[in-house]
Amino acid sequence: MKLTEAEWRVMDVLWKQKESSLGEIVEALRSKKNWNRNTVLTYLTRMEKKGLVTIKREQEPHRYAPLISRDTCLKAERELLIKKVERGSVGDLIAAFLKENKITSEEKKRLSQLLDDMEV
Repeated sequence: MKLTEAEWRVMDVLWKQKESSLGEIVEALRSKKNWNRNTVLTYLTRMEKKGLVTIKREQEPHRYAPLISRDTCLKAERELLIKKVERGSVGDLIAAFLKENKITSEEKKRLSQLLDDMEV
């Protein structure tokens, strides 16, 4: 599952607040995006159809909550990236990042420990 940038922004609000009204979501997004209520409502309705959020219509105002965790979405994004960029090779992706980006000695230790802890 690939979330759009707009869906990530809405989900970030819901993941932080657990459950929110439309007004609360609009207010939380106001500083990042100048979306009006109708825009946010449109996103939420589409996201419900995609199985990303639930809308509790029995409450007034309606309450919106995430149906999928942030970790699940991040994992899916990582898998898509690996398949798209390095044809499924995690090692090649990590090697490319390390060649192009400097890491701190602390990050190097952490990476080394992760590799040592893995059963390869």
